[in-house]
Amino acid sequence: MAAEFLTRGWKVVGTIQGSARTELHNLADEHPGRIEIESLDVTEPDQIAALRDRLSGRSFDILFHNAGIANANPHESVAEVSTEEFVRVMVTNALSPMRVIEGLQDLVPADGLIGIMSSGQGSIGNNAKGRNDIYRGSKAALNQFMRCYAARHAEEPRALVLMAPGWIRTAMGGPDAPFSVEEAIPKVVDVLLSQQGNPGLRYLDREGHTVPW
Repeated sequence: MAAEFLTRGWKVVGTIQGSARTELHNLADEHPGRIEIESLDVTEPDQIAALRDRLSGRSFDILFHNAGIANANPHESVAEVSTEEFVRVMVTNALSPMRVIEGLQDLVPADGLIGIMSSGQGSIGNNAKGRNDIYRGSKAALNQFMRCYAARHAEEPRALVLMAPGWIRTAMGGPDAPFSVEEAIPKVVDVLLSQQGNPGLRYLDREGHTVPW
């Protein structure tokens, strides 16, 4: 997503977990002065607060939260997963995104956009097959928490987007996913840009279609 925004003339501040060199560093080398890299573990509230302090006084047209994980064994049911693994996924996928949004929201102007990478598997209405219980539950919880956030900020003109990008060949999506990053991400960015200036919360797929809650 950072690369796609750069190709469209945007400046990007991206976060990484840890200190290892990443593809984001390669982008920064290729686009001097247009991308900044910050360190952030979204599961650590102190790190969110520190990032907020470092970015104080700046304004961002879009704030987008992308971090997420799956449980180690996606085939286990919610009754089978360990408490520790359940908590790890829920904290990363549902609690931490909302802490990031709440912590950084005042960096986004009234006519800006706040988005979170959700998933079509967070849809209760579309869940006809089950499986991936823990991941599904974490994304459904995230969607509900974002609905709560939207209700609390109902009088504000910001655009709010829960993005369901589809099954993509990423490190988490795996090699069997039907769509490549190159196919999916430009459409994701298209949808985000199309929602600028459109107040309220929407749960959308990469084609811009509404996903059933």
